[in-house]
Amino acid sequence: MSKTLTAILIGAGNRGTKYTNIMEQLGDKYKVVAVAEPIDSRRNYVREKHGIPEEMCFTDWKPLLALGKIADIAVICTMDQLHFEPAMEAVSHKYDILLEKPVSPDPAECLQIARFAAEQGVKILVCHVLRYTPLFITLKKLIDQGRLGEIMSINHEECVGNVHQSHSFVRGNWGNSGRSSAMLLQKSCHDMDILQWLIGKKCKKVQSFGSLRYFREENAPEGAPEYCIEGCPKGETCPYNAVKLYLDDKDNGWFRTACTKDPAPTDEMVENAIRTTQYGKCVYKCDNDVVDHQTVNMLFEDDVTVTFTMNAFNKGGRFIHIMGTGGELRAAMDETTPITIFDFATGKTEEIPILAQDGINGGHGGGDEGIIESLYEYLQGTYRGCSVSDIAISVDNHLIVFAAEESRANNTVVDLEEYGKALLK
Repeated sequence: MSKTLTAILIGAGNRGTKYTNIMEQLGDKYKVVAVAEPIDSRRNYVREKHGIPEEMCFTDWKPLLALGKIADIAVICTMDQLHFEPAMEAVSHKYDILLEKPVSPDPAECLQIARFAAEQGVKILVCHVLRYTPLFITLKKLIDQGRLGEIMSINHEECVGNVHQSHSFVRGNWGNSGRSSAMLLQKSCHDMDILQWLIGKKCKKVQSFGSLRYFREENAPEGAPEYCIEGCPKGETCPYNAVKLYLDDKDNGWFRTACTKDPAPTDEMVENAIRTTQYGKCVYKCDNDVVDHQTVNMLFEDDVTVTFTMNAFNKGGRFIHIMGTGGELRAAMDETTPITIFDFATGKTEEIPILAQDGINGGHGGGDEGIIESLYEYLQGTYRGCSVSDIAISVDNHLIVFAAEESRANNTVVDLEEYGKALLK
């Protein structure tokens, strides 16, 4: 008979509510029993959704964790810079943890969390949800089956999307590195993790270039006001017009809930948000400082070369080109593009079906659902998949990102082994 795993939620924003909503959909597998969230509307949404008693709802994580271990799992989805303290406290109570990525914006803190978890015998699953998508599971199995021979090179693109960039990484919570972290860490530690997982070897050296080139005040249209709703001479044609994106588009629940910080926003709430918060500011006049385009060159063991590009100036999506001694593979993270393999021996191109089609339309291409289902099996000791990784591997792959940022800032090539040793001193 399967056991119901109990969970507490620390941080009830978009990611926290997404994961716990999936837990609720899985019936008797999970039960959310407590929540800590400072914003009333978000906390109350979780309370009502999961039938949590009022006395188990907190505005801060500290009194919740002061109760000791009251559940099996701590789901930690606070902002990036607020992961370390609750994670360390939860580990001290021997909670198993589902930890939103990135582990921390500080590489030393990442290493400290991983070491403490190992000492306490605690399992921490970092939310690298791409590992759990049908697409990338299929790619991993094709590589491990030897369909491409020995991997020689990978070109991988994360096309952020111009409007997504404006929402999350210019106007939103992750636009300023002082409030959150570098964009490569926020958005693409997913991708560094997936690349290392697919290759199955360690990264040795990293080089990176990138900058904030476009979303800057000097590129604002002449006569543009501080807030779009005040009337802009380019408002009709601007793709970043906040009135159109947040107020006029009634179907974009993600944008509307983000700007109001309310799970059920009214038009009045949205209008107030775009008049008074950065979500309504001219996209060229915000306090953003993270890059809008970046390239990372990586050298893995056995001279496997990888190029990764993260860029705002596109429609959006992820695209990968894997080149091996036996063939090449092309794939895209969407619902229409098939995986194709060109086989050197036959000279033919074959379309490959994506495994486990169920859930492909879920969050992050099915990865959100996949990680919650895998977490249950992992903690029950019944997991038989290939996606789950120990937090130590997640942190190793985070270090690729930190090293890339050091390279970008200092115009150097960073040796990962030396970089890791320096952190441990």
